Amino acid sequence: MAVGTGALLLAAAVGVHASAVLPRDAVPAGFVARPYYPAPHGGWTASWADSYAKAKALVEQMTLAEKTNITGGVGIYMGRPCVGNTGSADRLGFPQLCLQDSALGVASTDNITAFPAGITTGATFDKELIYARGVAIGEEFRGKGANVYLGPAVGPMGRKPLGGRNWEGFGSDPVLQGVAARLTIKGVQEQGVMATIKHLIGNEQEMYRMYNPFMPGYSANIDDRTLHELYLWPFAESVHQGVASVMIAYNAVNGSACSQNSYLMNGILKDELGFQGFVMSDWLSQISGVPAALAGLDMSMPGDTMIPLFGTSYWKYDLTRSVLNGSVPLDRLNDMATRIVAAWYQLGQDKNYPRPNFSANTKNRDGLLYPAAIASPIGQVNWFVNVQADHYKIARQIAQDAITLLKNDDNILPLTPSLSLKVFGTDAAVNPDGPNACMNRACNKGTLGMGWGSGVADYPYFDDPISAIRRRASDVTFYNTDNFPSVPTPKDTDVALVFISSDAGENSFTVEGNNGDRNSAKLAAWHNGDNLVKKAAEKYKNVIVVVHTVGPLLLEQWHDLPSVKAVLFAHLPGQEAGESLTNILFGDTSPSGHLPYSITKQASDLPDSVANLRGFALGQVQDTYSEGLYIDYRWLNKQKIKPRYAFGHGLSYTNFSFSNIQIKPVVELTTSLPPARAAKGPTPQFSDAIPPAAEAKQPAGFKTIWRYLYSWLPDKEAEEARAIGVSGSKKYPYSEGYSTVQTAGPASGGGEGGNPALWDVAFEITLDVKNVGDKFKGKSSVQGYVQFPEESQGEFDTPVVQLRDFEKTRELGPGETQEGVKLRFTRKDLSVWDVRRQNWVVPSLEGGYKIWLGEGSDKLGVVCYTDRLVCESGVAGPV
Repeated sequence: MAVGTGALLLAAAVGVHASAVLPRDAVPAGFVARPYYPAPHGGWTASWADSYAKAKALVEQMTLAEKTNITGGVGIYMGRPCVGNTGSADRLGFPQLCLQDSALGVASTDNITAFPAGITTGATFDKELIYARGVAIGEEFRGKGANVYLGPAVGPMGRKPLGGRNWEGFGSDPVLQGVAARLTIKGVQEQGVMATIKHLIGNEQEMYRMYNPFMPGYSANIDDRTLHELYLWPFAESVHQGVASVMIAYNAVNGSACSQNSYLMNGILKDELGFQGFVMSDWLSQISGVPAALAGLDMSMPGDTMIPLFGTSYWKYDLTRSVLNGSVPLDRLNDMATRIVAAWYQLGQDKNYPRPNFSANTKNRDGLLYPAAIASPIGQVNWFVNVQADHYKIARQIAQDAITLLKNDDNILPLTPSLSLKVFGTDAAVNPDGPNACMNRACNKGTLGMGWGSGVADYPYFDDPISAIRRRASDVTFYNTDNFPSVPTPKDTDVALVFISSDAGENSFTVEGNNGDRNSAKLAAWHNGDNLVKKAAEKYKNVIVVVHTVGPLLLEQWHDLPSVKAVLFAHLPGQEAGESLTNILFGDTSPSGHLPYSITKQASDLPDSVANLRGFALGQVQDTYSEGLYIDYRWLNKQKIKPRYAFGHGLSYTNFSFSNIQIKPVVELTTSLPPARAAKGPTPQFSDAIPPAAEAKQPAGFKTIWRYLYSWLPDKEAEEARAIGVSGSKKYPYSEGYSTVQTAGPASGGGEGGNPALWDVAFEITLDVKNVGDKFKGKSSVQGYVQFPEESQGEFDTPVVQLRDFEKTRELGPGETQEGVKLRFTRKDLSVWDVRRQNWVVPSLEGGYKIWLGEGSDKLGVVCYTDRLVCESGVAGPV
């Protein structure tokens, strides 16, 4: 058992608020959260060495209270600018850090861009656009003075179609998630902003995710191979990119709360993946003091205990006490502080970084400086800095290129502006109360541009579909209702545009009976949208359905009706919902989006562990990943179930051909295992002597503010704690497996993200892509899927095909060709995680991998063979 894995409320130090460590609930056999200690030191990679040297020089000048101050927040709603605000070491020039939502734009402020959500961005399958979005987001966070961007999100993966926050991530595939996260982080951090990859790990449903005094958060029970090959994959990509911070999830993994899961933070993240930045808790996810620190947590956000606003913390003053009395080794605190300061240096924030110029608490110029305090001074908190630049262009391009054309019978699309258009559904028009009328967008009223919860931003304006349609067509009638109205007898040429939606979000809010997850609406359209489509199809001969949604829906009620000619998924477009759509509807360009998930014909086409949410249970809810590697298209292919539309599907107004397809080896794979890892480099070394009590004492005459979290102790408590630590008269009850001896690290490690050889390119495929249509321009998405050799299936069961790379062409005119489109496949792409050897293994060095190319996971007509180094076109696909 890991230290404190069963404790809900554990005292932060020996001799203070004494509390028993409660045994955690049993998890199913085979799922283990073993202890992994100590927390590995940061600073051993060459890419971070200079930043760690600077951090060491600063941290060793800090007092004990300054070190504990920067590792925690000052309390929820107790900082002026941001959703999270650390303490500072002002004496040494280290500022209070501003941590700010959200993954799609700077939250709770104005003069920003509300970008399309992650799921929309993933649907573009466009690396250049994903990167450009990251750059723009980074520019806006920097312009607002936010130090830390709380994004991107790759957990949840989208394992459960009903999951509430799937839309914040990029899709239901680890490579799509990993590539999008890596490029987002690259774009953001190039602007000097620290990115945060989240939520580590297993946060695949919202209900019952959080620990509280009455019940623990659910346990995501994940086997070792599944963890590595699916859910950890995008985190490894993010660490490889040099991400500055990782946010831990609310739930437990294999019975141990993520916020104090030593195997997850110390073992996997910091040792195996070689993560050099700092690990933060999600807001109020920390449930203990000493166990969390020893397990590898570096920053407590927002600093409070799980029940906030009482001025209490598991860390801050209690972390100071824990170091003085010897419960938390000073070595651990020094590493925590050094990781945070090193990340600040790594992003260059010590040089001319702007201070926050906004408040997440009010839109007014002046406001409370400490909003949660009973009595707070008032001052200027907003300077209304405009950071939008021309980022609307990027937002619109992403919203447009994500639109996924599922069906286009009789080539009804694109439309001509002279047609008579009848538009139905409240989803076609902006919320009549205003786009930001609902706090945290916790309503589904008007066009759905994003889900709800902490992952949102305020719209600076909202370009809605109906306004854009009216700008393009002269004969438009709009029925702003979700109940089919009485309409005049239509002409045969009339076209009905029916807008429907499906919403979801964070469990902090319940919307129309949905507790974050789509537990009430399920996979049906909201507001009786399916019935609206059916009624329109009874009346009109030409119906086009436009869907704004957080994820898949069941379309079977109306999809095959003769008059339903076209279906488009516009996902969650953000502020640019209008023109991005009409550019597609009226043929300014061809749709080029592809589904970032599969759409099944019935919910039960997926396994119960995936299709259904876990309900209430006495004790700890158990969410067991019994499906293993088989989610989404992987499951459907294995079971030979044909979905309505498969992952990666997307139509265009034109057609493309692939030619001159060549495969070549790059780095030869001569061994099944990667080359032996390099030894860790040196790490900062500090004195481990317990500091004098004076470093913990509150300065004389300092006036405190109630609920603000400080790191000082009363003089007597500081002296008593140090006396315990120096004498060793009381010992913290460390659990079995606890150690303070640093280790060499696992064989699978050796660099940021893992063994550097995992990113060696084994094979490269080049091809020419031609627009073979004669009328429309468009972009082609080339998707590369790996099929493992048959001879490896005996030892390692692998999915039929797995996405491993993708590339999108530029916009090609009729007859135009883009030459030399490249897809690359690494050692890791051709490996499996061997649970016995605890390493990535190429299961068949001589065997013939097949690399399939196409425009969807079920539309693969080109195959390249790694053993024969030949490619064939026009072949039957693997599914």
